[in-house]
Amino acid sequence: MKNLPDSFGSLRTRRELGIPQTLARSQAVQRSWPFFLDLVVACIGLAIFYGVVQIARLWLGQPQPNVVLSLSPHALPRYAFYSIVRMGLAYILSLIFAVGYGYIAAYSRRLEALMIAALDILQSIPVLSFLPGVMLAMVALFRTRQLGLELGCIILIFTGQVWNMAFSFYSSLKSLPRELTEASAIYGFSRWQRLLQLELPYAAIGLIWNSMVSVAGGWFFLMACEMFVLGSRDFRLPGLGSYLQTAASEGNTTAILWGLLTMILIIVATDQLLWRPVIAWSDRFKFEQVESSRRVRSPLLSMLQQSNFVRRLGHLTLEPLTERLYRREAKRRSTHPQYDEAGRRAPSTVVRTVAIAAIFVMVGYAAIRALHLLRGIDQHEVLQIFGGAGMTLMRVVIALLLATLWTVPAGVAIGFHPRLARIAQPLAQIAASVPATALFPVLLLLLLKSGAGMGTGAVLLMLLGTQWYILFNVIAGAMAIPNDLKEVARLFHFGTVQRWRTVILPGIFPYLLTGLITASGGAWNASIIAEYFRLKSNTLTTFGLGEQISAATDAGRFAVLLLATIVMALMVVTINRLVWRPLFRIAESKYKLGA
Repeated sequence: MKNLPDSFGSLRTRRELGIPQTLARSQAVQRSWPFFLDLVVACIGLAIFYGVVQIARLWLGQPQPNVVLSLSPHALPRYAFYSIVRMGLAYILSLIFAVGYGYIAAYSRRLEALMIAALDILQSIPVLSFLPGVMLAMVALFRTRQLGLELGCIILIFTGQVWNMAFSFYSSLKSLPRELTEASAIYGFSRWQRLLQLELPYAAIGLIWNSMVSVAGGWFFLMACEMFVLGSRDFRLPGLGSYLQTAASEGNTTAILWGLLTMILIIVATDQLLWRPVIAWSDRFKFEQVESSRRVRSPLLSMLQQSNFVRRLGHLTLEPLTERLYRREAKRRSTHPQYDEAGRRAPSTVVRTVAIAAIFVMVGYAAIRALHLLRGIDQHEVLQIFGGAGMTLMRVVIALLLATLWTVPAGVAIGFHPRLARIAQPLAQIAASVPATALFPVLLLLLLKSGAGMGTGAVLLMLLGTQWYILFNVIAGAMAIPNDLKEVARLFHFGTVQRWRTVILPGIFPYLLTGLITASGGAWNASIIAEYFRLKSNTLTTFGLGEQISAATDAGRFAVLLLATIVMALMVVTINRLVWRPLFRIAESKYKLGA
């Protein structure tokens, strides 16, 4: 027995002690698993560092005019990487802006009406209307660097993503339950504590789902942002959007399929690596008294929570920062009893007067320049613009009605059933993110052969681009309905109609309204592509306001572009004031949780 191997002896010892071999193996795996996770996190960090270096080399290099895009599949990984970086930076910028803008609009009585009106106008302005000013300004600012074109593209993507996120955060702040607000006041929360511990957690579900649809909207307009014509100048950047745009213009079906396959792979990876863990994490912020037995799960989130590196990073960075912030706020309140009152006091009269005067001067100067530019438009063009606005309005209404008919029941079903959400949510994310403009050539050819015409195609493209705003908001609303309300409906044996009338529709109404408002603005925005489309060497158009904006951009007719943009903004703001704003007041007062 003395010559037997040590492993046999250790095995005999484990058996003598009553420890099964499988249990010992599982314990060894549990000890090595955190190390493996740390190794994976380190590799991800190195990959991010390498990507930052490559992007810095490209952006800080010389401008690359007349870029020749390759339609070879071998170029797709590099193009996809460039597009992912632009989309990611635009999303980070959108998130910061949305939280700041929504917070100020929700808590500033003097600025609220003005900021919401500005938000209505900004979300109605098409990407192509931002394009001339943004791109020419960035190129002029960075004449000797590629950074100018890249920043211009990122800002254009930002204008297609940010508005519904800002409106979602604003809506969540306005619908905060009264008991939570009173509890934060009783415990003396400072503004930072209230933002970090109450407002951001409460708005997390709606903000995350609107982030998903915003990123999907960014993919939708990526083709227009990475490759566009401005008068006689042709701006293009290497990326997945410009690849698909080139393939669609040349009618290269093989290249379109390769590009769509790459985009679908990116979307699936984004869903599993980003959105699924974030959704599972945000489920803890659901406002309910009865905990649901069915929770959203994410294997990646569980892995990250078990990583020693992630835990130490949180202990060394986030926890000390928040603890220091809270201690400083508590000390200021203890030494200055009137801290809260002084902190909420409005700015001084001098500062407010100077700020208002500066705004009036800038607005007045811009108005004078705009009027000078509009002097060159004749009466016939004005009548054409207003007639086109009426036609586009009709298409927008049809697209919203068709989208609402299927997204409300589908969104409620996905939000109520986590198992269904695990399957349907990635599929919806893929469908929402695939640019309809890449599929539109095939759909348009089928419609033209069937005799439907470009007008029907425009409604279809608006529907494909905007229905996801409603769907994702309805899903967020259904997920945010407290589980105790569902339990009450089940205990009292509510029928289907009664459940929809007393629980589901009131619960999702604020989210549905947010989705309809953003979808309406998105439909107007999508008209610039839906009503004016290039197919090979032909340009297919249908009469409308979007068609006139796109044609004016291509021709460099800034006066027509400005007037058409103003008319579109006025149409959207008028609809918001007459339809959406009264409904939003009802949602804020009648269907507010805890009111």
